[in-house]
Amino acid sequence: MNTPQVIALTFVAILIVCSAIFFPSSSVSEKDSQRPSTSAMTPTEGSTLSNDTVDNSTHSLEDKEESFSATSLTTEPEFSDATSSTTNKHAADSTTPSGAPPRTRPHIVLVIADDMGYHDIGYHGSFIQTPTMDQLAYEGVRLENYYVQPVCSPTRSQLLSGRYQIHTGIQHSVFFSEQPIGLPTDNPTLADQLQKSGYSTHLVGKWHVGYYRREYLPHNRGFNSFFGKLQGHGDHYKHTRSYKGKQYLDLWQEDEPIRNETGHYSTHLFTERAVRVVENHDANTPLFLMLAYQAPHAPLQVPQSYKDLYKTKVNKKRRAFAGMVTAMDEGIANLTRALKHQGLWNNTLFIFSTDNGGDPKAGGNNYPLRGGKRTLWEGGIRGVAFVTGGASLPISRGHVNKNLIHVSDWFPTLVAGVAGSRDNDTKPLDGVNQWPGLVRANAPAARNMILHNIDPLQKRRGRRLFSNKTFDTRKRAAIRVGDLKLITGVCGKGDWVAPPEKKSIKSKKANENLKKNLWLFNITADPNETDDISKARPADVRRLLDMLHSLDATSVPAYYPKKDPRANPALHGNVWGPW
Repeated sequence: MNTPQVIALTFVAILIVCSAIFFPSSSVSEKDSQRPSTSAMTPTEGSTLSNDTVDNSTHSLEDKEESFSATSLTTEPEFSDATSSTTNKHAADSTTPSGAPPRTRPHIVLVIADDMGYHDIGYHGSFIQTPTMDQLAYEGVRLENYYVQPVCSPTRSQLLSGRYQIHTGIQHSVFFSEQPIGLPTDNPTLADQLQKSGYSTHLVGKWHVGYYRREYLPHNRGFNSFFGKLQGHGDHYKHTRSYKGKQYLDLWQEDEPIRNETGHYSTHLFTERAVRVVENHDANTPLFLMLAYQAPHAPLQVPQSYKDLYKTKVNKKRRAFAGMVTAMDEGIANLTRALKHQGLWNNTLFIFSTDNGGDPKAGGNNYPLRGGKRTLWEGGIRGVAFVTGGASLPISRGHVNKNLIHVSDWFPTLVAGVAGSRDNDTKPLDGVNQWPGLVRANAPAARNMILHNIDPLQKRRGRRLFSNKTFDTRKRAAIRVGDLKLITGVCGKGDWVAPPEKKSIKSKKANENLKKNLWLFNITADPNETDDISKARPADVRRLLDMLHSLDATSVPAYYPKKDPRANPALHGNVWGPW
């Protein structure tokens, strides 16, 4: 072969190699893009939906919220740098080594449901129609040992701060409308940190971690934009909450009250605003969108067409509640459809989480778990959560993750694990980075302990069972260590409430001893908390009490101020807002 031929063949070989490098096959992404979009089993199509008939069974929970929260000190473990053993065919495209942040920062969408119980989603055996959430969960990672707080302000505060309430001073209860209280501003929020990492950050929906001063408003806590409500609940159509018998507006866009959305059902409204954020987003900038639905929190209001799906099956409250969940499921379908239409889904990490257990008195259900909202029983704190997303993400698809995970873990998981930030300008975090466990099905557990709460302001119960050298059992508290869970003090109503739609299952009332203040359960073997083993395991009782005692020593004083009459919205243009 002569010299010109050698040169020609070499040139052709170089062209082939370059083509393979710079223009790889797109067969995977094309195949993914041709998959049918997630659709919901709903009576209407799209996000502009009729309000139909309004159910004004307001079932107000005002002045009934009680305190139940959590705290723990854990250090983040080191993970192996070995290559992922997951069978996910896309893993090698985006992360090396296993558990490292994705090479391209993904968009992050975090959806929060309000007062949705453990038995209120299809894949937990509920009759409620949630086809979109079911499909997303089965395509991703279901978190089946995931914990939140018994009520919403504590859950949201820990999500945004990565710190337990005993370390922020808000360990007692939810925030009421007239209280001068908020998530302390001396520490950056999750949104602050993601914003510093280059993310465009947006909150649509419910806030509920303080607003009495403007510096506590969401757009001053790391969110580039905010559209939603500041308080815990309110009318889903009027977007109001009452004060001394009169309704006042609670709907904001950054600093401005929104007065022209009366009659627009909140789930539809918040979905449409979230879709608008997606449609207006520059795909070259990573997106953090937090969509915090007001549903299915009371008042139990939903367009008639959704209730008609459950016409003959259940009582009035459960029927309306089920319709609210299905309307939210449809909203999630519309949001995921928008992400796909805008070309963002392939690189989107999608997270769904509830904020506390369901309230059986307001249509929710936690079967087969014990207790519900406001309690330290599993029905009050075992959350519903899953992680899914586009084809480029290395999550362990179809996997059920049973490692201990707490809502505070999202802060380090998203900031360090996903965004890859090494910014350490926060106070010590109680959350741990769970990203390796979402990537690898066989990853080691990131934590072995969760402090569910220590509440020094809750009324004490019974007599102290041990000396002052360990934790006072009269205090309301709970801790999970490995398989074991210890509860002390007032833990809330502990009945097992059957789903109203399942006539063959009977509810069971707990035999309540008003002087008893100590329980120990093996949650792995007994997730429904039927067998108190505290008398049979005295050494474990003492060990967990000692751990509570040590954690209690790290607490800051609880802050829970009285209601301030200056919060009266009549003094502020008939709008709930800073005063």
